[in-house]
Amino acid sequence: MYLFLNLFSGYPVIIQTDFRMKNFRRFIFPAVLLFAICHFAEARSALVASIPFEMSGSYIIVQARINKTTPLNFIFDTGVRNTIITELHEEDDISLNFSEKRIIQGLGQGNTVSSLKSDSNDITLGRLTLPDKTIYVLEEDIFALSENNGRKINGLLGVDLIQSYVVQIDYTRRRINFYEKTSFIPPSGYSYKPLVVENNKMYMHLTLLDLNAKIRTIKMLIDTGAQLNAWFQTVRTNTAEIPEKRVHARVGQGFSGEIYGYLARIPRICIEQFCITNPIVIFPDSSMIASIMKNSDRDGTIGSELLCRFNIFIDFQSKSIYFKPNRNFKAKFKYNIAGIEIKQSHESALLYEVTNVWKGSPGEKAGLQTGDLLLEINGNKSFMLNLYEIRGMFQKSSKTPMTLLVERNNEILLLKVEMTDALKI
Repeated sequence: MYLFLNLFSGYPVIIQTDFRMKNFRRFIFPAVLLFAICHFAEARSALVASIPFEMSGSYIIVQARINKTTPLNFIFDTGVRNTIITELHEEDDISLNFSEKRIIQGLGQGNTVSSLKSDSNDITLGRLTLPDKTIYVLEEDIFALSENNGRKINGLLGVDLIQSYVVQIDYTRRRINFYEKTSFIPPSGYSYKPLVVENNKMYMHLTLLDLNAKIRTIKMLIDTGAQLNAWFQTVRTNTAEIPEKRVHARVGQGFSGEIYGYLARIPRICIEQFCITNPIVIFPDSSMIASIMKNSDRDGTIGSELLCRFNIFIDFQSKSIYFKPNRNFKAKFKYNIAGIEIKQSHESALLYEVTNVWKGSPGEKAGLQTGDLLLEINGNKSFMLNLYEIRGMFQKSSKTPMTLLVERNNEILLLKVEMTDALKI
């Protein structure tokens, strides 16, 4: 006879019960008491709101209303200070008063993008309303978030949303919890680190084991809107060196243009006692980051792919962060082995278009070109797959080539992509 319990992990636990009920009671009641004690301190913190979120890759997708109009979908992005609307659709109803035009500049090749600034707005998440928020609306959609994520996304929610509360990002349950600052008690089982807050952005000191087995202390921006493990500045020479085993790639899109650089593995990066071994990180070309790094002492950024390996409490006002590894902590590190970037070219129909092919990549060597339409992947019809399932196929190494059936200028082509992992250790 077996009894299924679900007290701690959320998963069934099988316990042999060929003993007397009296002994079973002796086991179960102390277990329940221990469970209650471990969660008591967390329960005493006054919960203001609990907001569900969805994941798109490692992005956090949150639904919000601006000035009580139709709900919009946003990526929660601690790398930007304020909410930014990047695209609006016909069904989106929003009312904003603009005060001025602003130029936004960031990572990329020196371009700028214009935006319209709107002050004194209400942003509502569930039953929680955050008043007097500044919102920027881009005059040009440079990110194409909807096409690149296969779902409607209207923009970015900035770090100003979490400045008045203690905020938990619970990747396990996929919820953002807002707690009253005055009643907050640090949770048991979480480790503590001080935050560095500068210009309303959050930084954290980490330790890095470099290629020469030297341990370095590095200062990193905390950016939930960067879909990567980490990137390191290449303007100065006092941080991580670029390993010889590397892959040149288009590594992202910044406010100032496309970003190119190298993907490579580094030996180890640690948040306090929690060390991550051989992560795949990014080294942007120095010209892509020179404008933002010349007056900064930060060494780089930690992004959503590393952060989602922890559950996190952020106390912005007290400059504190609490973190605990979750079930994603030991997940394997992956990258785009094929070097093929795609987007969903039509929201209502699953049509996937090649938007970029990395130079020197297996995709380029196989003959893929920008503008190709994917029809089949390894014999699977592409319209039966979602965007992230296809990207997952591009990340899997294989001894046999990946076969792609593509349409180019009304011609059907069968191409074979060698899926050899150039960063395999």
